[in-house]
Amino acid sequence: MPEEKVFPSESADDDEDGDDESSTMSYQESTEDILDPTPQDIFENPDSTELKKSRKYALLEFRCRVEDAILGKYILGKNRGRFASNVRENFRDITLWGVPLLPSKAHEGTDIVLMKFLKAKDYNASEAFNLLRRTLKWRKAYNCDVICDEKLGSSDGNVVCINGEDKQGRPVCYNVFGAFKERELGKNGNNNGFGVEEEKSEEFLRWKVQSMEKCIKQLRFKVGGVDSVLQITDMKHSPGPAMKELRSLNKKTMVLFQENYPELIFRNIFINVPFWYFLSHALHSKFSHRTKKKFIFARPSRATQTLLKYISAENIPLQYGGLKRDKDTEFSPCDKALSKKVRGNAVQIIQIPIAEAGVTVTWDVTVVGFDVAYKEEFIPDDDCSYNVLLQEEKKMRESARNSFYIYEPGKIVITICNGTAKKKKIFYRHKSKPTLPLYIPK
Repeated sequence: MPEEKVFPSESADDDEDGDDESSTMSYQESTEDILDPTPQDIFENPDSTELKKSRKYALLEFRCRVEDAILGKYILGKNRGRFASNVRENFRDITLWGVPLLPSKAHEGTDIVLMKFLKAKDYNASEAFNLLRRTLKWRKAYNCDVICDEKLGSSDGNVVCINGEDKQGRPVCYNVFGAFKERELGKNGNNNGFGVEEEKSEEFLRWKVQSMEKCIKQLRFKVGGVDSVLQITDMKHSPGPAMKELRSLNKKTMVLFQENYPELIFRNIFINVPFWYFLSHALHSKFSHRTKKKFIFARPSRATQTLLKYISAENIPLQYGGLKRDKDTEFSPCDKALSKKVRGNAVQIIQIPIAEAGVTVTWDVTVVGFDVAYKEEFIPDDDCSYNVLLQEEKKMRESARNSFYIYEPGKIVITICNGTAKKKKIFYRHKSKPTLPLYIPK
């Protein structure tokens, strides 16, 4: 049975920010891989002088095997002593994830793709070569090159979507298991499901492969490019342990991805995780140690805090405690958020000074973990003017946005009162734009 490990072992400040540490669990050996990703996590340059000689030799051997297999037209294997594919097929142009595989073409992405297979097999060139061949044969049989154009039974954005990027520029793919609660998975006649019992497994897997292929289209296999995906799975309102079909299909998906998309998933983060799910995963998981290190499980109380280790506040969707809103016309992910901390049983005041009149100020505020009192007001610079209460003090339960037309110089004052004993982190941003006042004639 895999040893249960607790994550994170954080600094004193971070310990105070959230609930107790046991609410986030991982197979990580240490927290260094999470808090400070190494350059190898972002991109492992095959030409780097820091690359061990043994790995260089493994890559050289792997390149030779691939070159010979492509030119010898047996990259897809042999059938009864003959080549499995039509001799007229142009193997020299064979690609994987949009990258040419023939090393002699000297494409900048070829070694990057080959290194992923080597890394998945601990730099054993023979095993990596066999894994590559199995992947290519599977992709051809599965028709992966055109799967993005298929209309599958659950291709709506309520279940899976690519939304923003992490701090290193990786695309972030969200999988929402709660959407299955109202679906009768596998029941015939349900347009939101996956077909009849006999067909549901295959269609579900094709749908998951389709979402992965869409993520890959956003990757750039080149030196310094983004070549992996961050997967987020939201377990909130999931069907629970009684729905064995969904759990079984999800396990099949993980195995499929491990075998055919090696090292393309940077981290697999599960948020709002019930304890039974983590326990089931720990007891029954048969993944390799390398793969297990990519799994992170966060209970509801630490979902936002866990995401913030990888994704900036302006790129985390509103429902997960971030500032990103769908079809936002006011802010974009380029509008970076500032941060402050409010200690336990203390008050933090955020001031937004406005030096000129005739502008409308818009601001976003969120507090990790919420559970604070929140108030907004406008205070003019002129002592003879009246203060304007914009938001009465109330309990903050979600990210807040407000705007106000500035008719004279002053400042927006946001007061956050933390009545808990734990330190909390605040993220906020604001912008102003010239506005003509709207007068409505009587």
